[in-house]
Amino acid sequence: MKRSIATVSLSGTLEDKLAAAAAAGFDGVELFEPDLITCPLTPAELAAQMAQLGLELSLYQPFRDFEGVGEELLAHNHRRAERKFALMGSLGAEVMLVCSSVNPAAIDDDELAATQLRQLAERAAEHGIRVAYEALAWGRHVDRFEHSWRIVQAADHPNLGVCLDSFHILARGDDPQAIEKIPGEKIFFVQLADAPCLHMDVLPWSRHHRCFPGQGDFDLAAFMAHVLTAGYEGPLSLEVFNDVFRQSDPARTAVDAMRSLRLLEDRIARRDPRPSRSTPRWLASLAPAPALERYAFVELGVDAVSEPVVEGLLSALGFHQTGLHRSTQVELWRNGRAAVVLNRDRRTKSPHLTGVAQVTTLAVESPDPDCSVRRAEALRAPRLIGRRGPREVELPAIAAPDGVSILICPASDELDCGWLDDFIAPGLSHASELPLVDIDHVALSQPFERFDETRLFYRAVFGLEPRPGHELAAPDGLMRSQAFVSRGGRVRLVLNVPVVGAISPPAPDAHHVAFSCPDVFSAAETLRAGGVPVLAIGDNYYEDLASRLELPDELLVRMRELGICYDRDGGGEYLHLYTPLAGARLFLELVERRGGYDGFGAPNSVVRMAAQRASLRALGVA
Repeated sequence: MKRSIATVSLSGTLEDKLAAAAAAGFDGVELFEPDLITCPLTPAELAAQMAQLGLELSLYQPFRDFEGVGEELLAHNHRRAERKFALMGSLGAEVMLVCSSVNPAAIDDDELAATQLRQLAERAAEHGIRVAYEALAWGRHVDRFEHSWRIVQAADHPNLGVCLDSFHILARGDDPQAIEKIPGEKIFFVQLADAPCLHMDVLPWSRHHRCFPGQGDFDLAAFMAHVLTAGYEGPLSLEVFNDVFRQSDPARTAVDAMRSLRLLEDRIARRDPRPSRSTPRWLASLAPAPALERYAFVELGVDAVSEPVVEGLLSALGFHQTGLHRSTQVELWRNGRAAVVLNRDRRTKSPHLTGVAQVTTLAVESPDPDCSVRRAEALRAPRLIGRRGPREVELPAIAAPDGVSILICPASDELDCGWLDDFIAPGLSHASELPLVDIDHVALSQPFERFDETRLFYRAVFGLEPRPGHELAAPDGLMRSQAFVSRGGRVRLVLNVPVVGAISPPAPDAHHVAFSCPDVFSAAETLRAGGVPVLAIGDNYYEDLASRLELPDELLVRMRELGICYDRDGGGEYLHLYTPLAGARLFLELVERRGGYDGFGAPNSVVRMAAQRASLRALGVA
């Protein structure tokens, strides 16, 4: 089964879009007519370029407002169609998409529509072209796929079939199981798009908010299962109208699109893993994602200004420098199983006077690193080639869309971490007055335009499962936050992004690393005794806790004194504190999970951001 993408899904000139689609591994494209109109190449030249790139022209679209019209307009529509058929011949296109009419003057008469579409199919057959009739979700009279199929049935012509678009079907809430009633040979084309569930009119929803499979809320694996059961054997094509994609690098977007399609294929296969004679061979192409076991370490890139601040903060949290890298300016700091690497080679220029420290690498432990790498490569995650000196361990590195590197380490116990040998005089952490258990989670800020791409990357490549997202009223604007957790719950990742454009720091622009500790109150008292400040939380927060959760007065007093925040769910409690910002883009967190608490203290994020802004304002920075 071939993979295709509509040119409307990518930005740039038509030449840019074709090059990006080919480089990402697509077999063909749907040619969106406005892209052709603005292209300087002749149809013949365009066909030659596509052939050189190894791309087929899967579909020419759209041909609008054809059926259900009076005789005079019908004659005009046939003249339009003849010119398009000649054009398609020059392009080498064999399938034309005809959308159900949205013309206010269209006549609500299925028999008339069937007759006129049959006439169109007869003319198309003379040119070796097939017509795929699609029910637009906002069509004047035909807005459901079952309705379009009844008209195609009535027309009864071999060159007329249906086009099934997942958005038009699922956005309307139609049951896709009815697709199985359509013979596979009469499904001429299938277009795929995901979308978030939004309560709005389907037309702006479709034009602005579609996304690639796996980035929205539609069950496209179930949709495709019905399509394949019907016997469809044509291309799988992505047709995604999205405002962000139209402004993004087409090469990156095309890779993101291919990754989404490969993940969808994998999910289709896993719905029914039992192979049958009719199961397409491509369905079982992905290696399963091994369940990541834990963070081996987190690397922080620091500059000359932020480095002493971060070192002081780590020391205050009970970390000790336990090794120097053999060949780079990298230090290893440890406290219990929690390991942090400080890297001076990963400096980032910043306009902020406070210097920059940020998460640059996540090292994760996989029970099967080779399998993790094979899956990453199959999903077109770029491999990173780093410097490696003599006797240094080679760890596969993958580039995430947000610029963070992901190192894949073999699973190990504390005494058998192969990567430790890369550090001179490595050893176990010294005894600490503030013992930590491990890295609890990492939170990364995302550029607005890369959020969907990054979410899909971590889900697809590493098998992290999404948790329900949150929208938070941050001091500088609305922020969206979503957590991802590995099977077994040992690797937790939170992605934060402003909902509209850029938000000023220090709100969601900051990264942070959270460390688990056995007793957050004891940790807070140790920090206070050492003169180490924690982020000051205002009294109003604790007054709200008292009224909302009815916590004991003595607990609230102690939390207020120590700057500890609180959350709970049906399974347990979450107590945590934040450090001040260490540079412009980093702070740390200590957390204590009690019972079965499985969240991340999301209700406290807004409180934390407001407190960070207040602390910077006091320093004259914000």
